[in-house]
Amino acid sequence: MPKNSKVTQREHSSEHVTESVADLLAHEEPVDYKRSVLNVTGETWDKQKDAEDELEAENRPAWNSKLQYILAQIGYSVGLGNVWRFPYLCQKNGGGAYLVPYLVLLIIIGLPLFFLELAVGQRIRRGSIGVWNYICPRLGGIGYASCLVCFFVGLYYNVIIGWSIFYFFKSFQYPLPWSECPIVKNGTVAVVETECERSSATTYFWYRETLDISDSISESGGLNWKMTLCLLVAWSLVGLAMIKGIQSSGKVMYFSSLFPYVVLVCFLVRGLLLRGAVDGIMHMFTPKLDKMLDPQVWREAATQVFFALGLGFGGVIAFSSYNKQDNNCHFDATLVSFINFFTSVLATLVVFAVLGFKANIMNEKCVVENAEKILGYLNTNVLSHDLIPPHVNFSHLTAKDYNEMYRVIMTVKEGHFKELGLDACLLEDELNKSVQGTGLAFIAFTEAMTHFPASPFWSVMFFLMLINLGLGSMIGTMSGITTPIIDTFKVRKEVFTVGCCIFAFLVGLIFVQRSGNYFVTMFDDYSATLPLTVVVILENIAVAWIYGTKKFMQELTEMLGFRPYQFYYYAWKYVSPICMAVLMTASIIQLGVSPPGYSAWIREEAAEKFLFYPTWAMAILISLIILASLPLPLVFILRQFHLVSDGSNALSVTYKKGRMMKDISNLEDNDETRFILSKVPSETPSPMPTHRSYLGPGSNSPMEMSNAPNGRYGSGYLLASTPESEL
Repeated sequence: MPKNSKVTQREHSSEHVTESVADLLAHEEPVDYKRSVLNVTGETWDKQKDAEDELEAENRPAWNSKLQYILAQIGYSVGLGNVWRFPYLCQKNGGGAYLVPYLVLLIIIGLPLFFLELAVGQRIRRGSIGVWNYICPRLGGIGYASCLVCFFVGLYYNVIIGWSIFYFFKSFQYPLPWSECPIVKNGTVAVVETECERSSATTYFWYRETLDISDSISESGGLNWKMTLCLLVAWSLVGLAMIKGIQSSGKVMYFSSLFPYVVLVCFLVRGLLLRGAVDGIMHMFTPKLDKMLDPQVWREAATQVFFALGLGFGGVIAFSSYNKQDNNCHFDATLVSFINFFTSVLATLVVFAVLGFKANIMNEKCVVENAEKILGYLNTNVLSHDLIPPHVNFSHLTAKDYNEMYRVIMTVKEGHFKELGLDACLLEDELNKSVQGTGLAFIAFTEAMTHFPASPFWSVMFFLMLINLGLGSMIGTMSGITTPIIDTFKVRKEVFTVGCCIFAFLVGLIFVQRSGNYFVTMFDDYSATLPLTVVVILENIAVAWIYGTKKFMQELTEMLGFRPYQFYYYAWKYVSPICMAVLMTASIIQLGVSPPGYSAWIREEAAEKFLFYPTWAMAILISLIILASLPLPLVFILRQFHLVSDGSNALSVTYKKGRMMKDISNLEDNDETRFILSKVPSETPSPMPTHRSYLGPGSNSPMEMSNAPNGRYGSGYLLASTPESEL
């Protein structure tokens, strides 16, 4: 025994020995009990397998640099939602006033949970399945549920990238193909396409030329070959980035993460120079303070925070698992969270500068059309010339002059005003037209760009930015699938990645039917929201209440070299679980109050119409929610009733320095000797008194420390300086 060991020192000391065997072992150097004669489980030591595990831990891929890792996390968390979801919510929920609840919830929910996922991934160095098996095996279903949700989201998310690829290649022509309605020949007469004339050129191009959409989800209409080809290209790009590993995908991130910021800044500068841009930005940030008291605003802000950071998907854990143990993940969490927030604000400025310009264009168009109606009424004596103010000049009619004329006519012709069919043409009404998602990117924004000088250039830049934002998020989403599966089942990365992409492409064909857009809406609305909320709540509970917040904070202190703020202790233990539970309850209520439906494009009417899902579609919708949540109770039941082994009953755990250490203090006093010398306590008398020593004020005995389940399988594992999970 080493001379400097606690036991040797006490042998030469005159102090009375009052510590138990468990106390002594707690201070000893880690020993590999599989290799020693103290292995009482009968489990043989597989030297080759042990060496392979050690080699695997040492050879785990790592990021080439800290910058590469940060860009990967930014690329994953900053996605399409920042560009087309956040501005819509900001406009809908009170403009600048919406930023207050969003920022508050980002700090009390987003940042702590993002930090938690980064920390567990970096500490345990495994994907989501391995991490939650390590912390609490009964909640090991968290990892599998995350993988399923990632798969569902990846299925439709890549379809959006496919749409962007289609628009990207269509942008290399002048004029842009969606700038004018197509002309069709009806015999010898050339007429404008009726559907386009009733809607708009950009709307027609989106629904008819791009999607060739059917009238309802029940009408499949067959595959859209153009979108099928674009989807194949999208999955090929994702597959190539994933096969090369994190070094390659990290290099991709240098471009895919930074390029969107270049485009956004260029668009902001260009947008601010557009006529009417200031109107859009002023409208955007004019606070409607009464909205801050609306619970619905807080619910939507919490949901946006939740999805903006990619919590629960497993991508955050997967990326952080390739970090060094001493990496400052607290700094990473804070940096990425606030970069995400400022990106959303930047995108909002860009969107509303452009939409302000578009609103002015549409308002001027409205004024011209209604002025022609008024001239017609004047020429047919329906209206008197006396109703027109003398300073009004129809050849240079301003919006202000039209509004004055409109009010006079409305006052005089009050009884018959509706029959005239005149519109108010208010700029405020145009600015209040909320658009989000595909409506913003593929209709509103594309229409605005047709009025830009050098419009093809701006269109190419915009859709290349969308492709990069989508790819950055897709790489993180796919890592949430591949990393835990490869870690757990030891499959070949290349084979599994290729197989996964091919399978996802085949399943994704449902989204490139003529009715595919309706399935995208279904998956986007229901496949992830509720299951992910449950996943994140259980993640929080597993760390804060099962593993133990104090213990987790202590391990973070050892890993980071400093103690995280006490704020995180209370956020993890109380604030975040309560807020997430409220969010989940609100989501369930919302699901029950608002019957599930979708906006269908009706060709004959050239307009959208809200339809309810048919019975078979409701069955798919419910199946998505159940399937994504199923691993949670299934794994719990299997391990609770020992239907599958989780390894928690094995005492012979490899004791390597810097790896897991088994805390044997949860053994009964009479069992301590059995653990060391014999299987039966009575066979060997205890060499030590069985009472516990007093360890000093404020300290915990090993027995006290073992009260809460902890460690890999909830059976009392302690972590040394640089632990890694063993799957």
